[in-house]
Amino acid sequence: MNNIIREIEKEQIKSEVPSFKVGDTIRVYAKIIEGTRERVQMFEGTALKRQNGGNRETFTVRRMSYGVGVEKTWPLHSPRVEKIEVVRRGIVRRAKLFYLRDRIGKAAKVKEAIAQKRK
Repeated sequence: MNNIIREIEKEQIKSEVPSFKVGDTIRVYAKIIEGTRERVQMFEGTALKRQNGGNRETFTVRRMSYGVGVEKTWPLHSPRVEKIEVVRRGIVRRAKLFYLRDRIGKAAKVKEAIAQKRK
């Protein structure tokens, strides 16, 4: 039974997934259906976590919108996720950045990888 499930999951995995890590600022282009129309909406924020693996892998992105923190979780291999762009690489020492939920303003920033190399 497990072999059958693995074969089905192999077919559903996307061939091209950008390499991003926790702490990176990413843009997620997601397909939204409103009535009979379908459009692509962009969501830009910091990657808080990446969990599971294979076909079931998900990632969570957090951004501040009008002073309110908004988090969205997507399946990585979902057909609703059109593409993912890495805007900025971040340097973090954690696998999950839940501590950013309690931070406001500059304290909620993640150090940029390029700025760190210049020193």
